[in-house]
Amino acid sequence: MSPELGVDPQLLPLLFGVATLAGFIDAIAGGGGLLAIPALLWAGLPPLQALGTNKLQAVFGSFAASANFLHKGAIRPGEMAEAVLLTFLGALLGTYAVQQFDSTLLGRMLPLLLIVFALYFLFSPRVGDIDARRRIGPRLFAATAGFGIGFYDGFFGPGAGSFFALAYVALLGYNLRKATAHAKLLNFTSNLAALLAFMAGGHLLWLVGLTMGAGQLIGAWLGSHMVLRHGASLVRPLLVIVSLAMAARLLLAE
Repeated sequence: MSPELGVDPQLLPLLFGVATLAGFIDAIAGGGGLLAIPALLWAGLPPLQALGTNKLQAVFGSFAASANFLHKGAIRPGEMAEAVLLTFLGALLGTYAVQQFDSTLLGRMLPLLLIVFALYFLFSPRVGDIDARRRIGPRLFAATAGFGIGFYDGFFGPGAGSFFALAYVALLGYNLRKATAHAKLLNFTSNLAALLAFMAGGHLLWLVGLTMGAGQLIGAWLGSHMVLRHGASLVRPLLVIVSLAMAARLLLAE
C-alpha cells in the first residue's frame, strides 16, 4: 500500500473499472454504491474513509447523469427547488450522524427494504412510461421523501437513487423514465452534501476518489442515454434485478 495514496497503486485501474460499471448501473437503476463501497473496503480503506471516498466518486457519476437529463429536457429544475434544498439538508445531517453513531442497524434493515422495493416495481401496474395519479404535493414530497432519503443517503447510502425513483413513482405518479431523471438530480444533491460533510471530517482519499470519478463520468453518461432511449422497458427490470442483488449482497455479508 502506498502511504500517499492510501491504497496499492496497482489497484487503481481495477477501482476505475468498478466505478465505470457502478456509474452505468447507478444512472439507470441506482445501487452503484453496492459495487463501489465493497471495492473500497477490499482495497483496504477504513469504513468512514470508504464512505467518504465513495461520495467523492459518486458525485461525478450523478452529476454526469443529471447534466445529460437536464440537457435532454427530462428534468425541470425550477420545480425541484424545495426538494433539492431539503434533500441537501437531510444528507448533511445524515452524514454528520454516521460520523457519530453506528450504522449497523440500518444495514440490517436495508435488505428487507430492497426486497419490498423490488416486489413493488415487479408487480405494481403503476410503474411504466405513463404518468399516474399524484398522491401528495411537491412541498410534502420535499419534506418527506427529499429530506428522509437525503438523510439516509448521508447516513448509509446504498440504494438511495432507487429509493428516490420509487418515491417519485409512488408519491408523485411520475412515469419511470421521468422518475429516474428527477431522482438522479436529488441523488447528486445528496452526494454533494455528504461529500462536503465528509470533506470537513477529513475522510477522503482524493486520488482514489478522482480516479474512480473519471470512471463514473463515463458509466453514468452511457447509462443516462440508455434511460432516455429505452424508458421503462430497460429501467423496470434492471431496478428489480439490482434491488434483489443488493439485498442478497447485504444478507451474504452478514
